[in-house]
Amino acid sequence: MSENAIKTNTTAVADQNQEVSSKSLKEGIMKMILALQHLIAMFGATVLVPIVTGFDPSIALISAGLGTLTFHMVTKKKVPVFLGSSFAFIPVILSVKQMYNGDLSYAQGGIIVAGLIYVIVSLFIKKIGVKRIEKYLPAQVIGPMIIIIGLNLIPTAYGMASNNLIVAGITLGTAIMINFTAKGFLKQLSILVAVTVGYVISLAMGIVDTKIITEASMVAMPAFNLPKFSIPAIATIAPVVLAVFMEHVGDITTNGNVVGKNFVEDPGLNRTLLGDGLATMLAGFIGGPANTTYGENTGVLAVTKNYNPAILRLAAIFAVALGFISKVGAVLKSIPVPVMGGISLMLFSMISLIGVKTIKNSNVKINVKNIVIMVVILVLGFGSGIIEKRFGITLGIPVTETVKISGLSFAAIVGVVLNAMLNAFSKKNTENA
Repeated sequence: MSENAIKTNTTAVADQNQEVSSKSLKEGIMKMILALQHLIAMFGATVLVPIVTGFDPSIALISAGLGTLTFHMVTKKKVPVFLGSSFAFIPVILSVKQMYNGDLSYAQGGIIVAGLIYVIVSLFIKKIGVKRIEKYLPAQVIGPMIIIIGLNLIPTAYGMASNNLIVAGITLGTAIMINFTAKGFLKQLSILVAVTVGYVISLAMGIVDTKIITEASMVAMPAFNLPKFSIPAIATIAPVVLAVFMEHVGDITTNGNVVGKNFVEDPGLNRTLLGDGLATMLAGFIGGPANTTYGENTGVLAVTKNYNPAILRLAAIFAVALGFISKVGAVLKSIPVPVMGGISLMLFSMISLIGVKTIKNSNVKINVKNIVIMVVILVLGFGSGIIEKRFGITLGIPVTETVKISGLSFAAIVGVVLNAMLNAFSKKNTENA
């Protein structure tokens, strides 16, 4: 080979390597931006729980990030889920806090045991097989459950938006406009762009608290805390698992319907429960609130149509970093409530629409049996709060003085049992005919 030919070949290889390197860099930046959207979506709710209960918000971020990474490892890196602070545990954490004069160490012990129960249930499901569980979760049960998850969150989003409907409307309108008119990567960035626009408008209106940014230190060590165990605390907190089990099933099913995969079957409900349980135990050991799968991030998946689980893992790494980098965390904390309310209205509405699509795409027969099942689930799941306020009728199953199976969990249990009973009744009538 001539010297010129060698030089030409070397140059071609160098150009090819540079092109590959440039493409990899571009893909890396795209992943980071998409991960940032997920971080923004989970941030408000994740830090709100520790603020209400007294836990350290920085530790909540760290435990959410580590919990998400743990979940992904257990579920074979297949499920694009983010885990954040669970709202279901707030009442019982506050009860234990009062019980022990503000010492949250005992609440941590209860949270660890609750996570352990999840682990035990996951092992039980693995033993009996997911197929036995799946037959009790047809589309006429799962669809309304998904609708309820979104509908129950929408009033919260509106409450946030109502702080400033103009800012919330601009944020929501920007996200919707990008979603309907943009293409490619810009369409996937609709949430980030909308939040940025809302933030800039809020700055101009003087409703951004910049003081928390200027006062925040660049790096800070969170106050990690070891758990303490006591029977009363465990007895108060552990029963919450009964209330949140069906919520977990609903969240995983919703996530699967968004992505177009059956995560209850692969990697399996036993693995998702195990991941959730281990994440909750981890949070309890380091001083954070219990973790749970987040509908906010499922909403982001539905909007962006990018289902790469690696992006959620990158968001988890960002969350852990934020636990130590106070300055960046302060910027996210400064995002005005109506901005998050506006974007949340879209995210939660998307979840409800997924429930409707689940019923439609599964070709659920519109007969009396299925209509009754779906109406009962919707009324119990979304209307129970209205019924209690209007008529003073409490709908739910009391577990302890502080824990009651109600809302989505109660509706899901009733729906599963009602579906099984009506199916058995129909089968019996067919056999007798």
